[in-house]
Amino acid sequence: MKMIEIELTGAEVLMPSGIEAATLSLAQGQIADAPAGRAVDLTGYRILPGIIDVHGDGFERHMAPRRGAMKQMNEGIAAAEAEIAANGITTAVLAQFVSWEGGLRGLDFANQVFDAMRATREDVVTDLRPQLRFETHMLELYDDLPARIADWQVEYVVFNDHLPHDRLAQGRKPPRLTGQALKAGRNPDVHFQMLLDMHARGGHVPAALDALCKALAEQGVRLGSHDDHTTGQRATWQARGAHVAEFPETLEAAEAAKTAGDLVVLGSPNVVRGGSHKGNASALDLIAMGICDAIASDYHYPSPRRAALMLAKSGLMGIEGAWALVSSGPAAVLGLTDRGTLEPGKRADLVILDDRDRVAATISGGRVSYMTGDIAQRFVAAA
Repeated sequence: MKMIEIELTGAEVLMPSGIEAATLSLAQGQIADAPAGRAVDLTGYRILPGIIDVHGDGFERHMAPRRGAMKQMNEGIAAAEAEIAANGITTAVLAQFVSWEGGLRGLDFANQVFDAMRATREDVVTDLRPQLRFETHMLELYDDLPARIADWQVEYVVFNDHLPHDRLAQGRKPPRLTGQALKAGRNPDVHFQMLLDMHARGGHVPAALDALCKALAEQGVRLGSHDDHTTGQRATWQARGAHVAEFPETLEAAEAAKTAGDLVVLGSPNVVRGGSHKGNASALDLIAMGICDAIASDYHYPSPRRAALMLAKSGLMGIEGAWALVSSGPAAVLGLTDRGTLEPGKRADLVILDDRDRVAATISGGRVSYMTGDIAQRFVAAA
């Protein structure tokens, strides 16, 4: 792997202390503390730490752009990485479901995705990391799950429960059941019965989850919960060792996580929109209250950059604090101490923005993953 050795001069650089006019040197895949290689004049540009996306499922559209178009999984990973890099992301957690929903969120598809991630690891520049999102009521998978996770090389598992329990308790079919069943390749009546059966055995789930979380923690797997709604839910997950709260739906659940010392991840589309599209807690409100450690792409890769810049421009926080929500904050969520800030010895992960805040170049681990024509001319001219 060829890593560039270069000095980036003339740009405004977001250092831990704030924006400075500084020269940034890159060598051997790291931020260097001494001059390295030729100089590239980046006057008029800004250099910021590369974006670390702690949870994104926008890659799904590249893996299966149409129903049944799931044959070239490796090419799907390559296409997803191109979009990810074009949005300034240098480390991306790809959140793959294993859910009763089936289809793109079924076990077979997850196997293909994780296999493709392993197969393409040396071919991509961006640090792509697998995350498993697991539906809690799939008890039939529990016994084999720790071994599967080890084989998939998954280091981060998040749990959620999306069963429509209120309707199932009344024996009523949930909305859009027929379309959901057909996407999963099931007869709608069979699909409905499966949901009823999973709901009926809900009493066995808590103890099974306790044992599963214990086993995964012993494997060194990072654990989190998704869409917590109540203080009690968050306390239960915290007791199981799930110390990341992804997208808590209410203020009380988010506050409970923060009070317990757990890490709170919010969705950047929620920030950009100014509120949740589902009517949940506003990410802007939670950020203003200091109840947020990281913001993630969720389903839209341009949103982390847009959200951080919007927060800074709004005056809600300075650029240092706003950008930390997409860089050093996510690094802490993932336990990555080698990235997140532009300091000597850290990974050479950075995004270069032009004077209109568009991504001009992305460098991950000292390798170029994305570059536009205008800035490319400056690199070529310095050769």
